[in-house]
Amino acid sequence: MRYRLLLITALVTLAASATGAQNKTIAPTENLVVEGIPAIPASLADDVRRYTESRPANFADWHPVRREMLIATRFANVLQVHHVKMPGGARKQLTFYNEPIGGASFEPTQGRYFVFGKDVGGNEFAQLYRYDLADGRVTMLTDGGRSQNGDVLWSTKGDRIVYGSTRRNGADRDVYVMNPADPKSDTRVMQVTGGGWQAIDWSPDDSRLLVMEFASITKSTLWLVDVANGQKTALTNPADEVAYLSGAFSGDGRGVYVTTDKDNEFQRLGYIDLATKQLTPLATELKWDVEGFDLSHDGKTLALSVNEAGVSKIYLFDTVTRKARPVTGVPSGVLGALSWHRNNHELGFSIASARSTSDVYSLDVTTNAVTRWTESELGGLVAAELSEPELIKWKTFDGLEISGFYYRAPSRFTGKRPVIINIHGGPEGQSRPNFIGRNNYFLNELGVSIIYPNVRGSTGFGKTFVGLDNGMKREDSVKDIGALLDWIATRPELDASRVMVTGGSYGGYMTLAVSTMYSSRLRAALDVVGISNFNTFLKNTESYRRDLRRVEYGDERDPKMSAFFDKTAPINNAQKIAHPLFVVQGGNDPRVPLSEAEQMVERVKQNQKPVWYLMAKDEGHGFAKKNNADFQFYATVMFVRRYLLDQETAGSSQPR
Repeated sequence: MRYRLLLITALVTLAASATGAQNKTIAPTENLVVEGIPAIPASLADDVRRYTESRPANFADWHPVRREMLIATRFANVLQVHHVKMPGGARKQLTFYNEPIGGASFEPTQGRYFVFGKDVGGNEFAQLYRYDLADGRVTMLTDGGRSQNGDVLWSTKGDRIVYGSTRRNGADRDVYVMNPADPKSDTRVMQVTGGGWQAIDWSPDDSRLLVMEFASITKSTLWLVDVANGQKTALTNPADEVAYLSGAFSGDGRGVYVTTDKDNEFQRLGYIDLATKQLTPLATELKWDVEGFDLSHDGKTLALSVNEAGVSKIYLFDTVTRKARPVTGVPSGVLGALSWHRNNHELGFSIASARSTSDVYSLDVTTNAVTRWTESELGGLVAAELSEPELIKWKTFDGLEISGFYYRAPSRFTGKRPVIINIHGGPEGQSRPNFIGRNNYFLNELGVSIIYPNVRGSTGFGKTFVGLDNGMKREDSVKDIGALLDWIATRPELDASRVMVTGGSYGGYMTLAVSTMYSSRLRAALDVVGISNFNTFLKNTESYRRDLRRVEYGDERDPKMSAFFDKTAPINNAQKIAHPLFVVQGGNDPRVPLSEAEQMVERVKQNQKPVWYLMAKDEGHGFAKKNNADFQFYATVMFVRRYLLDQETAGSSQPR
């Protein structure tokens, strides 16, 4: 009898434990504000775990003397600086902060220390710090206040840095010079008006700076600045509607290499003679955007990164013969960095692809040997099982051809597949065949196909295309998504009755605008840090970026423009949203303020449709901390299952 009682007690306890395990949920941390989101079952974290554990490795800088480098990668919650002493070597973590590190560069003579940037809670008010490798001590170099400090560039001699800072008034990005070994040497070299100023190179003798005044993606001016007195001379015509996006002094200091769209649709390589200020186009056989370059320290070779239909290609340009040759053997993907070692024969770079998170490589240009320095974890994913995107094209309302990348659900999923349309930000961004991380879950486990469109206004397709959405043409880009919905309806493998739209930043605005214009054709929408009204956005975005955004979106101080913003604002058309909406926002976002999300959520609640809201108090323009990004992903999976796939139980893992 006693044995029977013990057995019954054990069975009851086991049953209770099983019930308790089933009822466990993932509680949001104190930094998260959650509204409308149902309890997330703890089992969901196990279901999706291998899609949340991949991590990138990004090239930061070469050691100036040794064949070693700094990289940024994540062992815990956020990206930190690591030291790698050889290809495939251990990643020795050097910084240990709760906030991600933004960039790191060695002191370029002996590598005794490096300079890095770090903000707090995603507020983008980054301060500069010096990390001494001898003892691991960290010294703050900048004021520590509510200012942006960044774009660090070392002098040719290696004894000073130049950087930009908004510390004077929060709006204007002045130019400063400092010896990081002596923070008291900090000196303002150039006082400016506007938030788009940046020093992009030192002259070979360190007497002058090449400074860019960025007004918009289609207009910028190059200036030569005397370091001793701050006097500036225009190298290019400030009145020209021309974009110069990269620049570097030639090795002899007599000219400047640039990328520019002057007299051309695309950013191409050019050379400006400093004596005549005449521009000579170079490597004109390259018909795509030269998206960046780096000049070898001996001045003999330019390494070019060319964006060919979204895929990065590396070319080497001989500055004597003025001939470019393509580099072979580099993995296909999207380049994240490109930098010469001081040995002048080795390039360091990061590259990512649909089947590989970002990893670090080097190229020996004398032997053409490509060496892999890091092999980052995919978190249990199998590279061969990840979907490779297909380039697709469709005609939009005015006959313009629009393109995008289409990730198909695996063939084992039968019947018409649901679709997620994921719109990039910017708006001067570009969707490229990159690693999509967590989003592989929707493809591989739920059978949801994903399309990443490049609507008008995207970069990579020429400057005319970039300008097609400016000002009062804003809704034309929204109509491009309407045409994509038409295209989806023609595809026998896709289910036009089950479509969700999502995007971040400007892509968040597009998500909301598409939701008001095409709600009857959508099942659901997920807006991440999106703009709900350009009038309120331009009023509340940080002052250092306000004028830059007015060039793209329009000036809300113009009554006609303001009236257009009010007419087209998603918040003023929110009554048309008849599908569930999920809004994600960072509490410290300096770009798209918290108020944009709050006002949209409160308005859409009046529609008597489901509204989910997630806000992180310790994040900015998107979630950078893994724990927050994980919670966002868990909630997104539930949202997709419930409203796109019509699953009755959010915890179900079986796709329909």
